Amino acid sequence: MSDIQTWTLVFVIVTFSIYIFVAYRSRVSTTSGFYVAGGGIPAPANGAAIAADWMSAASFISMAGIIAFAGNGYGGSVYLMGWTGGYVLLALLLAPYLRKFGKYTIPDFVGDRYNETARLVAVVAAIVVSFVYVAGQMAGVGLVFTRFLKVDPTTGVIIGMAIVFFYAVLGGMKGITWTQVTQYTVLIIAYLIPAFAVSAKVTDVPIPQVGFGTILAELDALQTELGIPEYTAAFGSTNMLNMLLITASLMFGTAGLPHVIVRFYTAKSVRAARYSALWALFFIALLYTTAPSVAAFSKLQIIEDVNGTALSEMPSWFNTWSEVGLITQADGSPVSDLGADTVVNYSDILINNDIIVLASPEIGGLPAPIVGLVAAGALAAALSTASGLLLVISSAVANDVYFKKINPQATEARQLMVGRIAMAGAIVVAGYLGINPPGFVAQVVALAFGLAAASFFPILVLGIFWKNCTAMGATAGMLAGLVTTMAYMLWTIDIYGNGEGIFGILETGFGTIGMLINFAVTIIVSQFTPKPSPVMQELVEEIRYPGKTELVAKHAQGEIH
Repeated sequence: MSDIQTWTLVFVIVTFSIYIFVAYRSRVSTTSGFYVAGGGIPAPANGAAIAADWMSAASFISMAGIIAFAGNGYGGSVYLMGWTGGYVLLALLLAPYLRKFGKYTIPDFVGDRYNETARLVAVVAAIVVSFVYVAGQMAGVGLVFTRFLKVDPTTGVIIGMAIVFFYAVLGGMKGITWTQVTQYTVLIIAYLIPAFAVSAKVTDVPIPQVGFGTILAELDALQTELGIPEYTAAFGSTNMLNMLLITASLMFGTAGLPHVIVRFYTAKSVRAARYSALWALFFIALLYTTAPSVAAFSKLQIIEDVNGTALSEMPSWFNTWSEVGLITQADGSPVSDLGADTVVNYSDILINNDIIVLASPEIGGLPAPIVGLVAAGALAAALSTASGLLLVISSAVANDVYFKKINPQATEARQLMVGRIAMAGAIVVAGYLGINPPGFVAQVVALAFGLAAASFFPILVLGIFWKNCTAMGATAGMLAGLVTTMAYMLWTIDIYGNGEGIFGILETGFGTIGMLINFAVTIIVSQFTPKPSPVMQELVEEIRYPGKTELVAKHAQGEIH
């Protein structure tokens, strides 16, 4: 084994052992503990768990690569603005009110606020969004195992499935929460250490958020020489319309993600739910303010290392990532097809977005232990989000379908058993999607955000702030938004491939259009259908005001439906 493989194996074994130990110590025997950790997680810990749950393989593995390559600097900022901006919406518009409403899941809220038909549509939407999202996580797991442990992607995904199965099925939300706190610690250390080290090495400034500003002029000049738009130039890779739509889709999608929203039910109180959002923003900012520097440093080094260099003289990182097929010729054919004496130009090769963070320690010439640490961090990011998504699927099946519709008299033990069986089935499906993902990690995740924006965000906001929003309106709106958005995404990806959709709208930005369709349909249908009961209208009014009124208290205890 190489030094990198050895250190990766060490870090993987150590971190996985810690996750399993934490899950074992946090195991639960009640549905409250399984679904919402008993509502007893402190705000700082809940914030770290939210950050780990939400900062998926896309954030850790792909985002810097998108900024560097797909977005060419400026264009990639849509992910920074959209994903972080969504948390402002979540903290202000949804989290405290949903927490006060007192239900386990989004379908639970929808079922109580509207009716059982709307609940079933919400269950379907939650499962679709979660499976699309989890596909990206498991693909990231396979990528890490393939590169660093020389394990084929299928085996790597199966190993990840086994670990998630153990701590998610055993501990439910409580086990997942405390495991995610541990995983956040691992992933943020793994992300920041190489970033600080490379910044100090390249710019003599050890703070990457400051250091990368000193190389942007050099990077702009290099790209101009290569005939590429300047790295800092506006709309060099994405036009203004798509910048707006993708940013909005990611933003509203963040505020509607079921696996993130359920996190606010694990807080001790409504006040703690607000502080959880604040802590999460802080923990997320540590990585998100660092990602642009990782992108800039890596791209500068890649251009300098590769452009005008003979294939036989390429640095070791280039050869390593070429061997696993993540660096190819521009037409997709293997680099090895070129002769050893062939001089390679930067425009002749295609670098996968997903390798930038994983390869950055090697590109920066950092030692093998750092490379192994980054691999462990990537696995932590992927598995933490995967576990949260799988719990959403499990709760949707066990709580919202089995308990609410099929067997309302089921004991807690029976509900837990069904929930664990549902999670086991979801893990198998997630593994299949990870082995056969529909795109690179961040693209798949961006599609999930679009689906969440188109299905959940409108009916949650209207359900909280408009007491006359009706059950038929919400059901029609969810269906219209979800079906339209999914159809457009499938059509655009399959037929065009390059995103040449209607008016050039990319599939990753169509979630905004789907959301507007949802809003319009919900509002219009609500004008012509029976209004909610007077009690529900009064409850909707009361959950927006401070303090726990008698009506809210009765609803939380199940006395009002």
